[in-house]
Amino acid sequence: MTMDDLRTFLLTLPVLLMAMVLHELAHGAVAWRLGDPTAKMMGRLSLNPIRHLDRLGTAMFAVTFVAGVALNLPGFAIGWAKPVPVVPEHFRSPQRGMALVAAAGPLTNFLIAGLFAAIVFNVQLDGTALDVVVLALLVNVTLFLFNLLPVPPLDGSRIVGALMDGRTYDRWLSFDRYGVAVVLAGVLIFNRQFQAILTDSSEAVVRLLHTLVG
Repeated sequence: MTMDDLRTFLLTLPVLLMAMVLHELAHGAVAWRLGDPTAKMMGRLSLNPIRHLDRLGTAMFAVTFVAGVALNLPGFAIGWAKPVPVVPEHFRSPQRGMALVAAAGPLTNFLIAGLFAAIVFNVQLDGTALDVVVLALLVNVTLFLFNLLPVPPLDGSRIVGALMDGRTYDRWLSFDRYGVAVVLAGVLIFNRQFQAILTDSSEAVVRLLHTLVG
């Protein structure tokens, strides 16, 4: 990891942390609109990062960023904030409600990526400024793709869960405690395949964004 990499990451970090905050805020806002007041009652419908950030999740941003540099995966950085509390029983349809709440997070990262894509493709930048904006774009694309994985407890699992019957859904949720560990282990074991899939998927999303905002 070079000093340029480190400088770019440190300059981008506030933007990335806010991306996580907005991701969780989106979950809470949609849950509130669907009838669950839990997030609002617990003060999570706030832009104050202190209410949302998780120490380990924030540290993982740095760890996975360094790993991404080592693996030649620019923009690979995975972290998380404290999950917004949601009580599905407040929704008319708990499974459908959870799917909508879950979808709000990745969609927010996609919209943030779109904002940075608009800057990349329409504003003349160079040097560190360009590096920071490109990294912010790629990290939000990565967060969008990663959270859509249909693996409990990631957001994609709740979206897929809306298609399941009640008994299958309950069993599906029981895998929450293992899902992220399984994904991270898979990344380590199938590193080359993961690198290829992530690169191809990220490029496809960036091309889509270029079409939309370029």
